[in-house]
Amino acid sequence: MTTPRRAPDPYYGQGSGANLADILERVLDKGIVIAGDIRINLLDIELLTIKLRLIVASVDKAKEMGIDWWETDPALSSRARRDELARENAELRERLARLEELEPRRAEEEAP
Repeated sequence: MTTPRRAPDPYYGQGSGANLADILERVLDKGIVIAGDIRINLLDIELLTIKLRLIVASVDKAKEMGIDWWETDPALSSRARRDELARENAELRERLARLEELEPRRAEEEAP
């Protein structure tokens, strides 16, 4: 006995790309937040708590919301890396200047 096979829908898969692009555009434009907590308890004693927060948004939308941590993270931003190196350099110069100020005083104290 042969059962007739249904021909595949000619639009199957073709419209899904456009729909996925539309959905992605909307999510990035509006932003989406997914939040959840995982708690592990043993006999009413909390052993572990993990808080998960996921924000999916475009860079522009994230900046609008006040989220710009990637700009100050030295691992992600060359400008932040330069700023960190400049700050560290300034601190080292200040410490060196203080040490150089102390050195003549020590020489005077040690002189007979």
